[in-house]
Amino acid sequence: MSESNEPAVREIRAAYTAETVTVYQAYAPHLGGPAARDGRFPPAWKRERMTWIKPSFLWMMYRCGWATKAGQETVLAVEITREGFDRALGGACLSHYARGVHADRDAWRSALRTAPARVQWDPERDLRLRPLPYRSLQLGLSGPLARAYADEWTVGIRDVTPLAREIHALVLAGDVEAARGLLPAESRYPSGPLPHLGA
Repeated sequence: MSESNEPAVREIRAAYTAETVTVYQAYAPHLGGPAARDGRFPPAWKRERMTWIKPSFLWMMYRCGWATKAGQETVLAVEITREGFDRALGGACLSHYARGVHADRDAWRSALRTAPARVQWDPERDLRLRPLPYRSLQLGLSGPLARAYADEWTVGIRDVTPLAREIHALVLAGDVEAARGLLPAESRYPSGPLPHLGA
């Protein structure tokens, strides 16, 4: 992790407490609504599929188009245990081959086959959803980690769609400073070095 105020090219920035970290996902209302209402994922949530979680609110806004894309109209802030999040990071593999991280492509393919979690580093976004020169984490969970995420790690789920719409409206109105003031406070997550993830 960089010691300066400037973000490193690859670092995790998130809203977190001593015990939990907040990640974001977007779903169709028939899934997102019950999850937020009950504070847990409903039985209809497919636990056998890979699920991608994002600690960056603005990257989630980029991905779901400020909650306007089909099937992504409900944005959830999912508070999970740091223990679970750290476990997933420790067992993750990059979703692409990276020279200097993997011995060779065969080693990467072998790690990818067995890793229960995958990581992508995508350009972080500003309030106008333009790419920034540093990257944001996407963490993909599969198999037992996806089930643990849904049924063990999740501490609470909030519907932040109204917040997304309020911030977006301010951006469209040209009041970027007011929009910035409503963003969730995200700071460097104390994961320590993650050399197996290129960070």
